[in-house]
Amino acid sequence: MNPLKLQIIISSVRPNRFGDKPAAWVAALAKEAGFEVEVVDLKDHRLPDYNEKGSPNSLGGKLENEDGMAWGRKVAGADAFIIVTPEYNHGYPASLKNAIDWTYAGWNNKPVGFVAYGTVGGARVVEQLRAVVAELQMADVRGAVHIIRPWELLDAQGNLKPGAFDIHADGAKAMLGQLALWGGALKVARGAN
Repeated sequence: MNPLKLQIIISSVRPNRFGDKPAAWVAALAKEAGFEVEVVDLKDHRLPDYNEKGSPNSLGGKLENEDGMAWGRKVAGADAFIIVTPEYNHGYPASLKNAIDWTYAGWNNKPVGFVAYGTVGGARVVEQLRAVVAELQMADVRGAVHIIRPWELLDAQGNLKPGAFDIHADGAKAMLGQLALWGGALKVARGAN
């Protein structure tokens, strides 16, 4: 079987965000684990607020907005996902929810893991996202990475301090193992190559 195609989605589009740092870190671990990795930055996929005539599922994925269609094709090309997300006001960023809502079939029958950060390590946002991905027919893996008080991991220039994520390495590797297991099984179930 070909390597699993893992998309690591950076969900915050704010300037000076933290999300690119854990995304790069987990991408390196995923490559070591044998995944074909693509970091997908929502800053590069500026989707308008979802405004089609129906849901992507009811429209069979045939949307009027070409950016929305392109996003659907992007998501469909993955076998597994890691969503890297902050916790904003006890929830996830609007940019992430909008990106989720622009497509449906591309998410189906694929596993997803989470790398979250915030005051309580993004625990509340992960719990909310687990309910959302269930509706998308995704398999959320139990393992997740929760980065508490990420601002403490940066030096005065805003750079990541050496070894900042070391404490999370075992948890990230366990999550990647679960993604590999579920990703392989669901790829076979989908009849994908």
